[in-house]
Amino acid sequence: MADFRDYYQLLDVAGDATQDEIKQAFRKLARKYHPDVNPGNQEAEEKFKQIGEAYEVLSDGEKRSKYDQFGQYWNQDNDFGADLRRRWPSAPRMDFSQFPDFDTFVDDLLGKSPPSATPESGTAAAEWSGDYGTTAAPPRSPRNIEANLAVPLEKAYSGGLERIRLEDGRAIEIDMPGGLVTGQQIRLRSQGIDGGDLYLKIEVPPHPFFKLDASDIYCRLPVTPAEAALGAAVEVPTLDGRVTMNLPLAVQYGQRLRLAGKGYPDELGRRGDQIIEIEVVLPEQLDAEERSLYEQLYRLESFDPRQNLPY
Repeated sequence: MADFRDYYQLLDVAGDATQDEIKQAFRKLARKYHPDVNPGNQEAEEKFKQIGEAYEVLSDGEKRSKYDQFGQYWNQDNDFGADLRRRWPSAPRMDFSQFPDFDTFVDDLLGKSPPSATPESGTAAAEWSGDYGTTAAPPRSPRNIEANLAVPLEKAYSGGLERIRLEDGRAIEIDMPGGLVTGQQIRLRSQGIDGGDLYLKIEVPPHPFFKLDASDIYCRLPVTPAEAALGAAVEVPTLDGRVTMNLPLAVQYGQRLRLAGKGYPDELGRRGDQIIEIEVVLPEQLDAEERSLYEQLYRLESFDPRQNLPY
């Protein structure tokens, strides 16, 4: 036979290799060259056919004995592998219906768990399907999973779409409700593994301006000395956007003002208040006109903030 192949050399095993050594060698090579792992690679496909042929012979005691005795002439009168020949007309003659452990290899390679064999019928757990040995995996049990989701305060307040990547590589988009708080858990049905549920644990990181305390929101509002003294109208950031607030006349540093109903919603949807702490801020630099005006004010003002100090 012009296409004779040394089966021991194909599997890279010695002539006296044990069945376990032959099996291990085949599984290693088949995992490497399987067509499902190398789609469209003709060289890998041909290599896979060759090692399959070698294993089909060397794993069978009777066939191996004939091969050891007669070499290339061991099976010249037999015709096996008709199904494979229909798929690959130039393929060597093989019989995957008698292929020991090929089903187990396919299951391991593709991450599947084959159904159990029936001892009375002798039906194998996996059968050659004409599609590189792929098998139908039994349904797996649903598995719930958990994921942490950090949500900025503004998004936690308003809700809306948020994208998250899960442990299995999936990226899903979530339409979140408003009023989320740290430690809250959201259940998403059928978004876990194999139809299980996904539990999202919410974390709202600290905000650079707002501080959330239950349903009240605290912030510090910087104002100029003139605004504080004159009780000017100033803009205040809120979770609903900026609103205008009229400062009381001569508002003091550290004084707290309240914007009713501008806080955070509770579990019933009722909103708390926004508490604003006044912070009077002086300019770091003055131009000539500002300096002149401050000098005039200094000469005119009668207020002495130190008059009640002891001694």
